[in-house]
Amino acid sequence: MSAPSGPPVRAPGSRRPRGAWPILVLWAALLLAALGVALQARYVADLSAFLPAAPTAEQRVLLDQLNNGATTRLLLVGIRGGEAAQRQAASRALAAALRPGGAQAGHFDAVHNGEQEAWRATGEFLFAHRYLLSPAVDERRFTVEGLREALADTAAVLGTPAGSLIKPLLWRDPTGESLRLAEAAISPAAPRSEGGVWVSRTAPRAVLLAATRADGSDLDGQAAAQAALRAAFAPWAAQGLQLEVSGPGVFAVESRRSIQGEVERLAWTGGAIMLGLLWLAFGSLRPLGLAVLPVASGVLAGIAAVALGFGTVHGMTLGFGSTLIGEAVDYAIYYLVQARGGATPTRPGHQDWRQRHWPTVRLGLWTSLVGFAALLGSGFPGLAQLGLFSLAGLLAAAATTRWVLPVLAPDGAAEAGWQGGRRALGRLGAALVGQLPRSRRLWGALLAVAAAALVGMPSPWRGNLAALSPVTAEALALDASLRADLGAAEAGLLVAVAGADEATVLERAEAAGARLDALRERGLLLGYESPARLLPSPARQQQRLAALPEAAVLRERLAEAAAGGPLSAARMEPFIAELQAQRMLAPLRLADLAGTPLATLLQAQLIAGGPAADGRPARPWTALLSLQVDPSRVGDAAAQAGLIQALREALADLPETRLVQIQPELDALYAHYLGEAMWQAGLGALAVLGLLALHLRGQRGRGRRLLALALPLGASVLLVTAGLALAGVALGVLHLIGLLLVVAVGSNYALFFDHLAHDASTGPAAADRDTLASLLLANLTTVASFAVLASSAVPVLAAIGQVVAPGAALALLLAAAFCTRRAEPRR
Repeated sequence: MSAPSGPPVRAPGSRRPRGAWPILVLWAALLLAALGVALQARYVADLSAFLPAAPTAEQRVLLDQLNNGATTRLLLVGIRGGEAAQRQAASRALAAALRPGGAQAGHFDAVHNGEQEAWRATGEFLFAHRYLLSPAVDERRFTVEGLREALADTAAVLGTPAGSLIKPLLWRDPTGESLRLAEAAISPAAPRSEGGVWVSRTAPRAVLLAATRADGSDLDGQAAAQAALRAAFAPWAAQGLQLEVSGPGVFAVESRRSIQGEVERLAWTGGAIMLGLLWLAFGSLRPLGLAVLPVASGVLAGIAAVALGFGTVHGMTLGFGSTLIGEAVDYAIYYLVQARGGATPTRPGHQDWRQRHWPTVRLGLWTSLVGFAALLGSGFPGLAQLGLFSLAGLLAAAATTRWVLPVLAPDGAAEAGWQGGRRALGRLGAALVGQLPRSRRLWGALLAVAAAALVGMPSPWRGNLAALSPVTAEALALDASLRADLGAAEAGLLVAVAGADEATVLERAEAAGARLDALRERGLLLGYESPARLLPSPARQQQRLAALPEAAVLRERLAEAAAGGPLSAARMEPFIAELQAQRMLAPLRLADLAGTPLATLLQAQLIAGGPAADGRPARPWTALLSLQVDPSRVGDAAAQAGLIQALREALADLPETRLVQIQPELDALYAHYLGEAMWQAGLGALAVLGLLALHLRGQRGRGRRLLALALPLGASVLLVTAGLALAGVALGVLHLIGLLLVVAVGSNYALFFDHLAHDASTGPAAADRDTLASLLLANLTTVASFAVLASSAVPVLAAIGQVVAPGAALALLLAAAFCTRRAEPRR
């Protein structure tokens, strides 16, 4: 533009907008308020935010376990190295240090390593309640025939190695109820014992199982428990032994550490690259500081909005926030470059920018906002957080650009610093505008190939929940190994039984167990674990109490049953006395087992209900029965289908009883997650098109221009999707979010090229080199920041970077190809 002659150049202060100081004061106050909220916010890193808020009944069972189930409190511990005796000694010492009275006590509710001493008190408790708990006690057990069979079984055991264990209790428990309790409590998959402690079946390793006091969702408590465990093991580590620890709490703490580290690394690396590019372009520090202001404002506003709206800020949201740099800095670049080009001695650059370029930036902002607004209604809190963060962040960044930067830099970037970079990028932009429209046929052919590839190959949208986790394959392998040693392998099938209270759910678990027993007798199941085996329902316990005869009756029946046998009825008076004492007992409840190892086992199988709170309905009691299936059936699809059908038929008429197939349910959960995100992204895309159509209303060639604006966005999405699919990448929800961001960023490029092609002030065929330079610089910073994100070790962040880095570059090239006309830019 040529500068008009006449009026003298105004002083710098007079070139600022009116009301400059109130604007700065308001902006600073809002920024400080957002900073205060961000500093007080609670940050989390567990994946529960990316699980549905309203799951199905089967999914709710899994999510309760993933979030707060007893299994989330378990730590699987292995000790390697040294000799077997040294590992065994380390196991005993470590368990003692973590138990009450130990050096690291207070972090764990229970620590099991196979030592019998730890079960002594529990054994005494069970023995004192054996007639309530023994599965053998029924109406027939204490008849003459029942007593005769029980005494014969006990006599037979006396001649086996197990006889030495029951002999001290023989005259107090001649019917062998203590043996029946032991059989019910010990799983066939229990760990192998050696030297009095648990050891691996396949490797030179001692193993332990510890239940933390902190819930699985309490990551600080989990981290403290794990630190206490390592501190207790430190003396043995100094002797050359190695500690292995796994479990949900370990994964959660490591995920948080990994996410925090990655967010910091990405922020520093991405910021350094962005500043380097801006330095090369502007050549001075002041524009760099100005360009950072919209970014900082956007990130702080996003964090504050999420913290106020959700109560917590997820680490993934912060990672996504680092990507906001890519779009937020674009606004600063547009202003600093374009305002410089529009400045004259008598007219501040901000006035020209506000009139010529701000409407285009504002429209690009609105297209981004309507796209991300679709995420707010997501049933997945994590997606809703991303949507709110994007909305607040982009609004704050754009507002800072529109009102704050004109006060601080009325004429944009200093000419001296920007000159070299502007010329280089301007020449490159001119070349793109001049040459790329001639390549439309080539782009069309490439799009046809990409579309054909997607149609001809299986759907690339096959990501799963595991793709959201930063847990490494090595950590998962260690977890599987320790679970196998401890007999705690992940169950593939569960029967979930619900009830209004403890008694009801245990009765229903017993009913389900009866149906499962029938399937086991048919050979369809190897077995199952049920909380009702460890803690029968009060009704069942009352039935057993009713089956206990009075002393005189029992004495008479014993005399007849023992006649001619190896056991003398005359020596069984202690048995008669203890049975009479137990007739007076009340049925046991879950609370009666607190502090015993049985409580730890039951916590994983019997989940207490809770009252309604915070608008949520009351949570019922739940019993989980894990099924043990013949491994040959797992790999046989037909046999597996037959088993599932038999289980469904057997359980069909039982109230509040459901078969839960863990992997299929997780797959269904993620499919629902992905499907919902696709619908929301589709609605966002339609809203963007509607907004563009509204912008073009009443203008000549409206349909053609709308197509030209939409084509680069759709083509970028198609090419990126096809490229990742051909590379073998399993696409998931976070890739979809990345594509939404490509549309948001690309819409700015398309609108600017459309503006250049139809701007009446420059002529329909002219292009403003300052605008072209600002577009290229903005694109470079965006591509660079997302390329850094693609290198992240956190899969969800890497997924966004893998999509947006190439997508933003393609969006710029396609916008230059389809939204411009063949013309030489003005000089």
